Amino acid sequence: MAVVSLLMIGSAIVHFASGGSANAPTLSLNDPRFVLFSVLAVAMAYYVYVGISRYLDRTPQIVIDHDGIALGFGRNARLAWDDIQWVRLRRLGFRPQLQIGIEPQAFLAANLRLSLLNLDDSLRPIRGMPTAMLVRDNGLDTKAVAMLDAVKAFRPNLIQ
Repeated sequence: MAVVSLLMIGSAIVHFASGGSANAPTLSLNDPRFVLFSVLAVAMAYYVYVGISRYLDRTPQIVIDHDGIALGFGRNARLAWDDIQWVRLRRLGFRPQLQIGIEPQAFLAANLRLSLLNLDDSLRPIRGMPTAMLVRDNGLDTKAVAMLDAVKAFRPNLIQ
């Protein structure tokens, strides 16, 4: 995605800078097209940064071991097995997602900063379940089914 975003930004700059385009915006904040293209370029540059930083960061984003579940994703939180109420696998379209129900006190203490509006975050809240979250496996080296199998290996009683 980072490479595609860079190519799109570069091709737009080359297209408008070549001067052959009648629709090229003027380099002025008074031109709404220039402002729009600038905002879109900043947004795409942000996704380039996110993509490259995620590619270079090789630390595990989710670790399931005998102590519990450790979450990376910029949060660096560990959920002990005693704080986890249930774990299940649900599908959203074709993609399986690991859902984790957490004790309310542990959920608040973890300060996971979950948001429905952040589209590129692998940790998301579950609507209607205030102390539960889901882990999307896109971009991870471990699939959600393998994560569920790891939970089964340590605490089979948590599986719903």
